[in-house]
Amino acid sequence: MDNAVDPADLATLKFGVGQPVPRKEDPTLLRGLGRYTDDLNLPGQAYGVMVRSRVAHGVLKGIDTAEAAAMPGVLGIYTGADMIAAGIGLMPKGLVFKNRDGSDMPKPDQRPLTVDKVRFVGDPVAIVVAETQKQAKDAAEAVFVDIDALPAVTDAIEAAAPGAPLLYDGVPNNIILDYHFGDADKVAAAFASAAHVTTLKLRNSRVIVSQMEPRSAIGAFEAETGRWVLRLGCQGALPMRDLLTVPLKAEKKSVRVLTGNVGGSFGMKSSVYPEYVAALHAAKVLGRPVKWTDERSESFLSDSHGRAHDMECSLALDKDGRFLAVRLNGYGNLGAYLSNATPQPPTLNAVKNTIGVYRTPLLEVSTKCVFTNTTPVGPYRGAGRPEGNYYMERLIDAAAQELGIDRVELRRRNHIQPDQIPYTTPSNNVYDSGDFPALLDDALALADWDNFSERRKESRARGKLRGRGIGHYLEVTAPVSNEMGGIRFDDDGGVTIITGTLDYGQGHASPFAQVLSQYLGIPFDRIRLLQGDSDELIAGGGTGGSKSLMASGSAIVEASDVVIDNGRKIAAHVLEAAVADIEFSAGRFSIVGTDRGIGIMELAAKLRGGLKLPEGVPHTLDAKLIGKAAPSAFPNGCHVAEVEVDPETGIAEVVRYTMVNDFGVVINPLLVEGQAHGGIVQGIGQALRESVVYTEDGQPLTGSYMDYALPRASDAPLPAHGSHPVPAQTNLLGAKGCGEAGCAGALPSVMNALVDALREVGVTHIDMPATPLRIWEAIQAAGRKAA
Repeated sequence: MDNAVDPADLATLKFGVGQPVPRKEDPTLLRGLGRYTDDLNLPGQAYGVMVRSRVAHGVLKGIDTAEAAAMPGVLGIYTGADMIAAGIGLMPKGLVFKNRDGSDMPKPDQRPLTVDKVRFVGDPVAIVVAETQKQAKDAAEAVFVDIDALPAVTDAIEAAAPGAPLLYDGVPNNIILDYHFGDADKVAAAFASAAHVTTLKLRNSRVIVSQMEPRSAIGAFEAETGRWVLRLGCQGALPMRDLLTVPLKAEKKSVRVLTGNVGGSFGMKSSVYPEYVAALHAAKVLGRPVKWTDERSESFLSDSHGRAHDMECSLALDKDGRFLAVRLNGYGNLGAYLSNATPQPPTLNAVKNTIGVYRTPLLEVSTKCVFTNTTPVGPYRGAGRPEGNYYMERLIDAAAQELGIDRVELRRRNHIQPDQIPYTTPSNNVYDSGDFPALLDDALALADWDNFSERRKESRARGKLRGRGIGHYLEVTAPVSNEMGGIRFDDDGGVTIITGTLDYGQGHASPFAQVLSQYLGIPFDRIRLLQGDSDELIAGGGTGGSKSLMASGSAIVEASDVVIDNGRKIAAHVLEAAVADIEFSAGRFSIVGTDRGIGIMELAAKLRGGLKLPEGVPHTLDAKLIGKAAPSAFPNGCHVAEVEVDPETGIAEVVRYTMVNDFGVVINPLLVEGQAHGGIVQGIGQALRESVVYTEDGQPLTGSYMDYALPRASDAPLPAHGSHPVPAQTNLLGAKGCGEAGCAGALPSVMNALVDALREVGVTHIDMPATPLRIWEAIQAAGRKAA
């Protein structure tokens, strides 16, 4: 940090930290010149299509491939048995959690292609490979899969009930994890002594991830080197490589992952999927690359889904409205298999994120994680962070209504105050920074809170109900792993940043270049970014949990220090001065007290030109290191939504939206605002539109965008955006992360606003998604009750 450019000099740096610089990649992507996986075609490649179960639960009796194998162009059909015979192993099993009794959760085996039972509609049982994709599709339709159907269960609460159909022999009542956090006796005592208890049953509905680019992969095997090579869109080349070594039973050096442009993920593309392993196996057998690409309707079945939690949430308050304890007790629907991080959102992340910005002495979380005959559930934007904030913010609004206390006052009464920071929560997080009362005040002012009555009056004149809601969130980012910091001065005069996070839509290239430009004075347009080749990486945790800027940015700063140290020694030789007399500032090495110096790019050019250096002097400016790990950061903010409801049709619209966020030091405000806006729209979609629906026998009814409702541009107003940054103390840049915050603020603010609007007609609660039908039915039911 000692080498940072002085803030006073930032005005001379066109693209330094804090500047709203457009995304470097957009001119390429907007002209259709990006290189996504399905854009790639390798010489001699074949095409793979998956054969999937059409029933949700059943015993796999056999697979007849004879007719399909004889069809034109078919090169091979591979089943789970074939892969076992070839030595392909089990899928990775992900995180291990403890049950409340201290035992490890069981982790049932999963094969890339199932061999015993099918457990959801879409469960892959074979891959058909042909010369063309059409030939492979036709042949896949001809594969006969013999399944003895069994009763299915899709709801987590029903799946955990006695007598429910069992997905696995070794998982009684389908409960894979009985999770508990907190001191149950102390929490019970707090509730017993409380002057008031508010309880709500809250559902976080299951959602389709809906990324722009469906999953695609090209598997290859290099017989001469014995290396597996997988090209795909993912969230981190190095984590994906490491996960692939499990089913491939390979050493890390024998697997290479390559990733180009990635069109969205939101957590879903972080896992190894059966299709990747199947494509690699087929490629090795056939001796040629095999390409597989999801179709959108297939992705509804094969991609991990998000959310799917049912919680009973309770808040205990004393006679003055002070929070005593919060308790969550519920279920997490994991679907049919364990994905890479499946149990975490409804358990550990609920623990970390429910307390939010409020002084709450005690917390208890009890979650049963349950298998069901549905598509596996994985991380989805926030992965438990929006859910935790939703529980707390809905409880506060309900408690304020029950107690007759203004909802703003109740929040202020329980805020963690700036002079109480660092503050240790009952979930053992230590908040290092923040000014939560000021954030609330800023958001209310920007939202014109005091003049809401005039807007409500205007809505009533048009026959509409209008409500307002607050989402005062705080989320706990993923801790910063040891991240690679690489800076390479290239032969063509450019500079490449190499790091192990991976941009799947966030726009890493510009902010990372801004950090490097500030610290080394390198021209912004000369900087490239390399993230997607596992062979180039010595460390890397991938992107997820809003940690990328903190991880890669800090590693870039550390690597910059190495560059400067090397440069001083080289410049001392060039300038014929002592190393101790060389200083570095704004991209230039100079002799202290003189005007003699050399720019860093000129010095790099001299090195490329064959500059002769004595022994002991570094021969390169390049740096390659593993940056230091760091604890989580705590992005927070306050969002205010206003919702208008037509009581005749049940249609709800978000008509006004305001956000004020504390993301610490903001590297690029333009990108930060865009990230927050995108998360808000996803939150609005989940609150008012999106939900995956299954029949009783496990058939998905929402199998395409004909019947799954994504929000459109008209569903989301352009939000008013304010910033109240308090620099983080946990990383070199003072940044806090922003990628998941939009969802964390949107879910509670929109749903609180909707309930506020509906309260006029007697509705005091409604669950997500609050579709027009559900709202209309709630209004009718309240009217009947009032009558």
